[in-house]
Amino acid sequence: MSPSSAAAFAPAATNNLDAFWMPFTANRQFKDAPRLLVGAKDMHYTTSDGRQVLDGTAGLWCVNAGHARPKIVEAVQRQVAELDYAPAFQMGHPKAFEFASRLTALAPKGLDHVFFTNSGSESVDTALKIALAYQKVRGEGGRFRLIGRERGYHGVGFGGISVGGIVTNRKAFGPGLPGTDHLRHTYDRERNAYSRGIPEHGAELADDLERLVALHDASTIAAVIVEPVAGSTGVVLPPKGYLERLRALCDKHGLLLIFDEVITGFGRLGAPFAADWFGVTPDIMVTAKGITNGVVPMGAVFVSSAIYEAFMNGPEHVIELFHGYTYSAHPLACAAGLATLDTYAEEGLLTRASETGARFADELHALKGLPHVVDIRNIGLVGAVELEPIPGQPTKRAFSAFLKAYEKGIMIRTTGDIIAMSPPLIISEAQIDELVGTLADVLRTLD
Repeated sequence: MSPSSAAAFAPAATNNLDAFWMPFTANRQFKDAPRLLVGAKDMHYTTSDGRQVLDGTAGLWCVNAGHARPKIVEAVQRQVAELDYAPAFQMGHPKAFEFASRLTALAPKGLDHVFFTNSGSESVDTALKIALAYQKVRGEGGRFRLIGRERGYHGVGFGGISVGGIVTNRKAFGPGLPGTDHLRHTYDRERNAYSRGIPEHGAELADDLERLVALHDASTIAAVIVEPVAGSTGVVLPPKGYLERLRALCDKHGLLLIFDEVITGFGRLGAPFAADWFGVTPDIMVTAKGITNGVVPMGAVFVSSAIYEAFMNGPEHVIELFHGYTYSAHPLACAAGLATLDTYAEEGLLTRASETGARFADELHALKGLPHVVDIRNIGLVGAVELEPIPGQPTKRAFSAFLKAYEKGIMIRTTGDIIAMSPPLIISEAQIDELVGTLADVLRTLD
């Protein structure tokens, strides 16, 4: 190899930050003053300058059992040495079937089949495709419309941003899927500000579906997709009775109901799934994140037997659904997922937020009255503190809080001028006090 060729293949310096175009990040700001994480254990990250930072966000809503849990680490290490990859098209491996069986046993009754993906975004697009294909195979091919909700977040695929309702995630990417429409969101600060848990007012907002049915006709609508608790928009909760009414309206008009439980799944509210917590079962349930504790990317779409069986009527040698991913049911992800379920079960983590959530709510609502705080919302181990924006500079106040919080040793998230927290389910009461107490100190310093 010539010297010039050798130079072309020389590795870049490890402190060169330019090549990585970071997602959902102010790249220039970050690279001017980078925040680098080099280790993690249980409730804490270790930074490149050796500090311990309390994880108030479970990574990105995904590390529900805490970091570097031994059972999960060991399972992945064993699996990569035994079977590193296996195709899922016309082939299989045992852990895929074992994991699917374990998941359906945990899922709400009636959601008996699982289609594996690699992320929440892929899970959403998979669910939407299954819904459309199901309507076609049952002879209702005219049902092509998909209904989402304002302020909804359903990942970053074209399907997800089309049914999603966060303007910054949509405006740069064209019209998206044709035939989508949106319900009104459920946030009503005037009536429900500082609600502790599920707000009292607004169940009638579900009736907005009747408006869309009148506009489009039910015969053109395939499915409605909502987050039971809208997380990425800033923890927007459904009013009491809202999901029950939405379920009834979908049944009335023959529409599939899809729950996006990428955030709420696997214990976040104090039950295995939000569907369990609210007592409302969808036809399709979208999951990811906590399914493997964030260790290996994975998602899963749960469907009812009625949907699955509708596809199983043709010749047995013919593929029933022309959809899937190279890494569907990846062996490492399945191994991580099985060990994650074991960890959840052994430590009672899928219901622990029903106990610790009360302490979390107490501490969170004690922030009322601090500078610039205009609302506080909570359910289980997820909460939001909404701040009054700086006039003419939206998002800046909350982002300033994020930076100051990191310097003080806690990790929070922001969306717009809303601070969101969703700590690992293993958080102790003392750590809840530390997390929210430190946030209180930060809020007192904001301009």
